[in-house]
Amino acid sequence: MDKLSRPSEDIVSSKEEMLLAKEAQYCSWGDTVHYAKELKIFSRSEGIYVFDSHGTQYLDLQMWHSVANFGYKNERINNIVKDQIDALPQLSCQYLHEEKILLAEKIAKNIEQTFGEKGRVHFNIGGAAAIEDAIKIVRNFTKKNPAFAFMGGYHGRTLGATAITSSYRYREHFGHFADRAHFVPYPYQFRCPVGKGEKCSCDMSCFKDFEKLFESEYYSLVNPKTKNCEYGAFFVEPVQATGGYIVPPKGYFKELKKLLDRYGVLFVSDEVHMGFYRTGKMWAIEHFDVVPDIIVFGKACTNGLNPLSGIWAKEHLISPEVFPPGSTHSTYSSNSIGTAAALGVMNLIETSDFSTSVPEKGKYFLNRLKELKKKFPQIGDVDALGLALRIEICQKDGRTPDRELTDKVMNIGLKGKLTAGGGEKGLLLSIGGYYKNVFTLAPSLYITHQEIDLAVDLFEEALSEGLKI
Repeated sequence: MDKLSRPSEDIVSSKEEMLLAKEAQYCSWGDTVHYAKELKIFSRSEGIYVFDSHGTQYLDLQMWHSVANFGYKNERINNIVKDQIDALPQLSCQYLHEEKILLAEKIAKNIEQTFGEKGRVHFNIGGAAAIEDAIKIVRNFTKKNPAFAFMGGYHGRTLGATAITSSYRYREHFGHFADRAHFVPYPYQFRCPVGKGEKCSCDMSCFKDFEKLFESEYYSLVNPKTKNCEYGAFFVEPVQATGGYIVPPKGYFKELKKLLDRYGVLFVSDEVHMGFYRTGKMWAIEHFDVVPDIIVFGKACTNGLNPLSGIWAKEHLISPEVFPPGSTHSTYSSNSIGTAAALGVMNLIETSDFSTSVPEKGKYFLNRLKELKKKFPQIGDVDALGLALRIEICQKDGRTPDRELTDKVMNIGLKGKLTAGGGEKGLLLSIGGYYKNVFTLAPSLYITHQEIDLAVDLFEEALSEGLKI
């Protein structure tokens, strides 16, 4: 039997080698594929698993960076897309179709019910494109170009989105950014930006330092006499994503919003990564008792089936009188397949109980990680909000970031040779954090307790192996 199976395995390996050689020659390396040492070609996905060309099963703990919140090959959403392909697969976005209108209604009504604010929805493709539209809304209304954003924040890699993304690495090769944001320290309690120490009992000193800048014209932000601020908006990730799934202290955003309202600065909540119940609520900002002026969404709104993103803005910011036809547009902005998939996601959400199941699963997962932290001093911090979880990897002192070990563990998972749970398995992990030493976990919202246990076992095996290398 082994002799009979070997030729097909050899053929698969030969084909994979051929494809990887072609990739090395013809594909741009400007994306993120070559962050990994192990390059894999995947051929199938289902539920919380993906499978490589050899049939090896990989448990995915990042689900396409929180895109496929509702599982790969979700039958309900897939069938909607198949039906749309047969009915209305293409239509110029200058014309209307039913799904666009009903989707905008559902999102607008959800936000009105949640925050008590009327508004409108504008669609685009991709989170960065939606951020660009949010920037246009801000500039159109305030007539101000400068914006505030957080250190550690990530909003995309188009030029406008890069200007409000804190990492200089994303701007370095592309000239001078005259509209670069004023970056403010994020309340990162494990690594307190004002030096309060590990897991400080946060007195919001970082906010108080920012607030102080509004006291005098000589701090460059505001004229206290007129209450006029030079900056039009503050772009906020309620939970920092690429920054390392950092959950801020409860009262931080509430105080920030009061300050911004005092000076007419708009509060833009970037929900591209954390929206659609990743944190246990439809919008992550709901956890912090704040009513945003603009919400940006994307990623999970279609569960990864045909890109779609968008913004919701308060009526006075986006009404036809203020933001008339042609203010912004994209060829695929409200494409019929994407809006159908997103409408299916919204209907799925309305018939599910993610507000209960996600926090419960997140608590169970976090408790398992806390148990693991007790066994390994190299795990400096674990934290979570819903099913957005973080594992910060350090040296043995539990504080010094260890990027090398983090990379080792990620690549061990990608090899597909882990044995926890029986057989050979892989583990897909995403790395973030200020020092690239944080595993940011975003499993399917349908993950079971049994799968959580398997995920922790696989991670422990990969970490143990990484410590031996």
